[in-house]
Amino acid sequence: MTVAVVLFTADLRLHDHPPLRAALKAADEVVPLFVLDPGIHAAGFDSPNRSAFLADCLNDLDASLRRRGGRLLIRNGPVVREVREVAAECGATEVHMAAGVTGYAHRREERLREELRGGGAVLRVHEAVITAVAPGAVTPSGSDHFAVFTPYFRRWSQEPLREPLSAPRTVRVPDGMRGEPLPDRAKAAGASPGLPTGGESAGRDRFSRWTRSGLSSYEDRHDDLAGDATSRLSPYLHFGALSPVELVHRARKHGGPGAEAFVRQLCWRDFHHQVLAARPGASAEDYRTRHDRWRDEEDAAEDIAAWRDGRTGYPVVDAAMRQLRHEGWMHNRARLLVASFLTKTLYVDWRIGARHFLDLLVDGDIVNNQLNWQWVAGTGTDTRPHRVLNPLVQARRFDPDGSYVRRWVPELAGVEGRKVHEPWRLPADRRDALDYPEPVVDLADGLARFKHARGRD
Repeated sequence: MTVAVVLFTADLRLHDHPPLRAALKAADEVVPLFVLDPGIHAAGFDSPNRSAFLADCLNDLDASLRRRGGRLLIRNGPVVREVREVAAECGATEVHMAAGVTGYAHRREERLREELRGGGAVLRVHEAVITAVAPGAVTPSGSDHFAVFTPYFRRWSQEPLREPLSAPRTVRVPDGMRGEPLPDRAKAAGASPGLPTGGESAGRDRFSRWTRSGLSSYEDRHDDLAGDATSRLSPYLHFGALSPVELVHRARKHGGPGAEAFVRQLCWRDFHHQVLAARPGASAEDYRTRHDRWRDEEDAAEDIAAWRDGRTGYPVVDAAMRQLRHEGWMHNRARLLVASFLTKTLYVDWRIGARHFLDLLVDGDIVNNQLNWQWVAGTGTDTRPHRVLNPLVQARRFDPDGSYVRRWVPELAGVEGRKVHEPWRLPADRRDALDYPEPVVDLADGLARFKHARGRD
C-alpha cells in the first residue's frame, strides 16, 4: 500500500483541494495532517478569536473526513519535525501542501523539502489553492509583480482559472497513526462574544445564502455600514474553508454588476498576495517609504488607547472599533476609515494599528492585514498616498441616518438622525448627559499635522 501525507495549512476544506486530490491519485492511502505549531504562539499570531475559529474549522474538517471513511490527524510541535515523523511512521513517499507567500511559509517549504528528502519522501507544493491566481502567474513587463491594482485586475481577469474540484467521495487513512485531540473552541479564552462559527460547512452555507440574498445588490450596497450587506466570507477565505477559485467561478456564473464587484474584491486579495510574495519585507517595513517620523508611541499613548477602546469622540470611528472587539470582524469601509484616522489624523505608525487588528480580527493575516494598513497609511500601493478619509464625511455618506453608530455606541442611541455623528454640537445639558468623550483631536489640526509631517503644507 502506498501512502501520501497532505499537510493542511490555510486550506481547511475538502471541496476544491488540489493537494488532497493529487495525494489520493498518487497513493492508496492518505494521511490528512494538521500541525499545531508552537511557533505560531511564540510569534503571537494565535489570537483567541482565530484560535476559536480554527478549532471550528478543524472539527468540521475532521467530521467531513470521517463521513468519507477517514479522519484528520492532529499533531502538536514544530511543523517540520512533525511532518517528517508522520511521513516516517506511515512510510509516505510524498507530502502534498498548498503554496504560501509569507517569509514563514517559504522557510517552512524549504526546510520541509530538505528534511523529507533525507527520509526518502518528496514535497509537492501546489499553487492556486489559497489564491485564485498564483502569485507571479501574471507580471508586468520589467518587474516581478504589479504595484498598482487596476492593471493587475485587467491581467488577472484574463487569466484562465482551473475548474474547481469536487470533494472526494472516499479518503482511506492508514490505521494506527498517533494523533492529538482536536482543539476545543470553548478553550479559546477571551474570544469575542459575537464571533461567527468557523468551518467549511458554515462557510459554504453562508456563501450559498448570501448568493441568493445579497450578491446581486453587492455593488450598490457593499459600503453601507448599517446595511451589513457584505458577504462576511473573509474569515472562511483566511482559513481556506472556502476556495477562492470556486468563489470566482460561482460569482461569474451568477453574473451581474454585484457579482463583478465581488470578484474584484477577491482579486484585491490575490493582488496583495503577489505583492508580498515578491516583497516579503513589506509585512513589517514600508513598501514605499514616505520618511514618516511617526509620533512617539509614549507621547501618543492616550490617543492610541482611545482609538483601541472606541472612545475617540468620533462616533463612526468608535462604532467600528467596538464592532471589532465584539465580533472579531469589521466592515471593510470601517477598516479604511479607522486606519486613516489612526495613521493620518492621529499620525500614529501603521504597525501599531496592524498589531491591534491582528490581536482581534478573526480574518487577520500578514498578507491582507499588513498591506491594507500600508495602503491606507500611504506607505503601500495606493496611488494617492496622501489622501485622508474625513470621518465625518465618511459617516454622512455611508451611515447617513446614524444607524450603524447607534448600534455600536449605546451612549448615543437616543440621538436622532445624522446628529449622532457630531454629538459635540448638541446643547450643553444634553451633551453632558451622554457619558461620551469629546473628540481627541480637532480634524483640522490633525490634517495640518499630517500635511506638515509629509512636507505638503
